[in-house]
Amino acid sequence: MRGEIGRLIYHFISFFILKCHSRRLCVWPLHGQILPFRDKYTELMITLKLALDWTINTNHTGFVVAQTQKYYEAAGIELILLTPDEDNYAITPAKKVELGLADFALCPLESILSYQTKNNPFDAVAIAAILQEDISSIVVLKQSGIESPKDLAGKAYASYKARYEDEMVKQMISNDGGNGEQLQLIYPEKLGIWDTLLTGKADATWIFDNWEGVIAQQKGIELKHFRLADFEVPYGYSPVIMTSRSKMKEHRKAFQNFLQATKAGFLQAQSNPETAVEWLLPLVPEADHHLAFLQESQRFTSCFYGTGESWGRMNPKRVKTFIDWIQQRDPTARQISYQSLFTNELLSE
Repeated sequence: MRGEIGRLIYHFISFFILKCHSRRLCVWPLHGQILPFRDKYTELMITLKLALDWTINTNHTGFVVAQTQKYYEAAGIELILLTPDEDNYAITPAKKVELGLADFALCPLESILSYQTKNNPFDAVAIAAILQEDISSIVVLKQSGIESPKDLAGKAYASYKARYEDEMVKQMISNDGGNGEQLQLIYPEKLGIWDTLLTGKADATWIFDNWEGVIAQQKGIELKHFRLADFEVPYGYSPVIMTSRSKMKEHRKAFQNFLQATKAGFLQAQSNPETAVEWLLPLVPEADHHLAFLQESQRFTSCFYGTGESWGRMNPKRVKTFIDWIQQRDPTARQISYQSLFTNELLSE
């Protein structure tokens, strides 16, 4: 009897493997995700590089999970993560894609517009959004006495020097009844911007609520948050996965496989945040190497990854509203169609 059962199990497994190989698909036991099957003896791995927008944090957990769980390997991909602390932002993540130093970069959606409209345009395109909602804000220390954006007139704002950032903050101040042109702009080293707020060198800066916001909460630092949408300044998506449209066309299947593996990683992080944080912990900077902090940040962030249906997708109406706002203020951007800035096509299975 045992021998007969063993033979049946053997034949069943053999049939499954043969069927999976013949269709070149393999179903992972995760949210029903379907990833490409790769025969390591007959196909070469493709190496892809992703330039992150910051040191590794909970906006990046899905990439780490997909690496740890070998989702990329199953898709025939060796993914290399590049972090900006390697060169202290000497070359921005998006610029690394333009220079051929990376295949993908994380950046805000407005960077795509910036690259398409610079003097020597680059065919940048957003192929997925990491977060489905904007969870960033302009913040001040509660003890500063700044009660609303209008109070920022004449105050020091620590800027990342992104092309449209300063204009958005000035407009928020103006919409609140203040004089946005009186905002005092300073441009510290990007990786030290958060510290300028804490040390009093700046009165305000832009943060991710799920990262610096949680750091402040855990350290008992009281902040006051001003969100763009609350002051009639529309915003797009941040961060997005950016690449070159020409490279996307050339490597369409590999890029699609990359997104499917990435999606699986983010949904796994959402379903099992505690385990995901254990894998993330060794990779974050030493200053952020605190399990309780990472767990809280991950719980916050996971809510905004989306679902199996929505992960990565960008809403055309939301993109158009944001780009229309920019184009009203920047004549050089008016030649660009909002539809050229993003695509959801690689997210279709």
